[in-house]
Amino acid sequence: MFDKLRRLLVPSRTVTPVAEPAASPRTRTRQHNLFEAAASYVAATADDDQDRMDEASGWVSPEALSFGVSELACRAVIALARERDESPEKVARSLLGLPAA
Repeated sequence: MFDKLRRLLVPSRTVTPVAEPAASPRTRTRQHNLFEAAASYVAATADDDQDRMDEASGWVSPEALSFGVSELACRAVIALARERDESPEKVARSLLGLPAA
């Protein structure tokens, strides 16, 4: 019985390995995650550096970059709120120049 299970679960050594496709130029370089892309993109935006913004925006999909920027904004507002001992809403409104709610 165990031999039958083993044959099902353990691949045969006679199977010809499948060749992986050649790496594209993008996969040959270091891959960045969405948080690295978001951090670089936001920092470049703050520095008004269009070249760095373009580079960072090419590291991940637009959706992933948007999520990363949103997550960075949330974390920044929370950190500032704790530092200032204020609510996140008050800090966010203040950063955007909005009147208190």
